[in-house]
Amino acid sequence: MAATALVTENFKFVSLFFKSKDVMIFNGLIALGTVASQTAYSVFAFNCPCSSGRNYRYGLAAIGVPALVLFLVGIMMNKSTWDVVSECRLRRCRKLSGAAGFALLGTIIGQAVVAPLTWVVISLLQGQAYTCALSEFVNPTTVEGFPSNNGSEAMAKLPCQGSVSEELRGFWAELERRLKYESQILGWLLVAGLSLAVFLMLCMKRCSSPLGYQQEDYWSQFRSQEKTLFQRTAAVHARLLAAENIKSFFGFVVLDKEEKEQLAEYQSASPICSNNWNRVTGVYLYREKNGLPLYSRLNKWSTYSLENNVEAMDKEMEMFS
Repeated sequence: MAATALVTENFKFVSLFFKSKDVMIFNGLIALGTVASQTAYSVFAFNCPCSSGRNYRYGLAAIGVPALVLFLVGIMMNKSTWDVVSECRLRRCRKLSGAAGFALLGTIIGQAVVAPLTWVVISLLQGQAYTCALSEFVNPTTVEGFPSNNGSEAMAKLPCQGSVSEELRGFWAELERRLKYESQILGWLLVAGLSLAVFLMLCMKRCSSPLGYQQEDYWSQFRSQEKTLFQRTAAVHARLLAAENIKSFFGFVVLDKEEKEQLAEYQSASPICSNNWNRVTGVYLYREKNGLPLYSRLNKWSTYSLENNVEAMDKEMEMFS
């Protein structure tokens, strides 16, 4: 029973971090952008060195280095990464179990690998990098009619038709078909594996989520609206607070029409204490209070603030499940 409960909790944790439609749309746009970038690179920048020993390194670098860069960028751009960092910095991850932390890191990595995997798949399906990398390893004896006095050096030069003799150029079409066949087989196997993994994750998401699909959709909309309104309000709050400070220093402040209207409407903005910022920052897992859902750390902060129960708020803000 304990093992079942542990598995259920961790699946719930994973499912709730994969619930957002915005994330799926964003990942789709990233994949499309990666496809366009890879295609442009293949057309304008890819240039096989056609040299034994260099082809392999260049081909692997053309596939692996951009994928690594895209992965690191994906990690840095993921808001959950900085939620975890804030959680560990502010609360030392006291309430974050090893299993839950592993599941959370899994979701961050899962979203970060969309672009690099897309790059690898498109590279394999196009076959240029693979063909360049593996050309020098083709056994000449497996090519019918290939001159026996030519070794790996000659095979490595074949991708550059201008670097080989007229006698060898006729063999390149067959070798290219063979290598592209292998490359595309690997690409389609990778696509099949990724599709199966996504299917299994969606099944686990639906089976382990504590919410019905309508409430889960509502939660997704709530988080999206909260983020938009929070950022918009934070921008106005920062502008008004800055205007007050500048006016205090210079005796006046220059505002455009919109800013004057905002200042007239909201009058002033007070600084927000660091404790409140910390209370609404960090990792959050769905919770309820007296049967009512708390959809975010800000929602939880607001609920306990209305009750003026700071002690209970601080205790609850450290809880994950």
